[in-house]
Amino acid sequence: MKTLIKIFVPLILSLIFFVQSSQSDEKFKIGLIVPLSGEYSNIGNSIVKSVRLAINKIDDNKILIIPKDTKSNPIDALKVSTELYNEGVNIIIGPVFNESTKYLDDLKEVTFISFTNKIRTNPSNVISAGVNAISQINTIKKFINLQKLERTIFLIPENNYKSELEFAIDKTKFQLKEKFFYDQDPTILTKQIGKLTRYPQRKKNLEDEIKRLEESNIKNKEKKIANLKKRDTLGFINFDSVVIGDFDESLKSVATSLLYTDVSSKRIHYLTLNQWFDKSLLNEKSLQPIYFPSINKKNYEQFIDEYNKSYKSIPNQLSFLSYDLVGLVYFLLYKNNFNSTKKIFYKKNKFKGKIGIFEIEKNIITHQLNFYSIEDGQFKKIF
Repeated sequence: MKTLIKIFVPLILSLIFFVQSSQSDEKFKIGLIVPLSGEYSNIGNSIVKSVRLAINKIDDNKILIIPKDTKSNPIDALKVSTELYNEGVNIIIGPVFNESTKYLDDLKEVTFISFTNKIRTNPSNVISAGVNAISQINTIKKFINLQKLERTIFLIPENNYKSELEFAIDKTKFQLKEKFFYDQDPTILTKQIGKLTRYPQRKKNLEDEIKRLEESNIKNKEKKIANLKKRDTLGFINFDSVVIGDFDESLKSVATSLLYTDVSSKRIHYLTLNQWFDKSLLNEKSLQPIYFPSINKKNYEQFIDEYNKSYKSIPNQLSFLSYDLVGLVYFLLYKNNFNSTKKIFYKKNKFKGKIGIFEIEKNIITHQLNFYSIEDGQFKKIF
């Protein structure tokens, strides 16, 4: 029995944190819909803890956060959101997954600040607050302009993020030399990258040049041949930078395929999307330097330390976002004297959070991101 008490008391206390003093008429209720049970409950519970940190930081008893369990299911997301609406809630932080937003347009009077980074197919009352492709591409464009790169190829995987990247490229008016779509299957990928980089032709160019020199009588031909034999290919690469729209092992596969076709990061700029400071990339010395837009690294590390000190565990990435979203909603409400209307997300505003600067206008959130390189086995801030 004592064991059961030890298990349930912390849980009860954490829920009391959100519902305490709910009798007060002055409290402004904000919903929080996340998975608190099931496969993704670890994500939801980490978000709840992060929200608690944010509330403690704000230290204003005017607001009350009410958490509900979506069970990572769009039907349950609508169900608990309806419950919140019936309790007088018209601003809800969540849901976590894009799939869970499917039926939320049934509650047109409620504004949802979702964790998703997908923006194309959201219902009109769902605002995507994740680090979306538009924010990332705008930051990549800034770096390309600084470096005066003029022939950029964007490599887009054939997966469910493809349409988001195409949408963002169009919206940001990103001038590219080419968009190239590839299969994430490594056995198909290598051949596709070889075709893109004209690897067979450049390989043949080298063989032909060595043969030509061998049959010639030119001076120092042995030295020239020896130098050529140190190379893998011969010929011009018709792009100066490549954006790889991928993550994890698939990102490494693409970069390795480029390296295999003698298009190394020493010859062209390798760029990619927000990697959340994936430490496994630090070990890929042959692929460095790699450049990417991202949240603020220093703030991210400080948040992890603060979270770890409070809960003796490591937060997930969405917890970092949830910390800022509480601050963002509070900031907008405070500016509007806690009079909640849809207009607070429609007016042009800026909010400086831990992630970086949030820009809000016409129910769209974008981020001003930082830019980093992975070089010499470490992360380096560029701007």
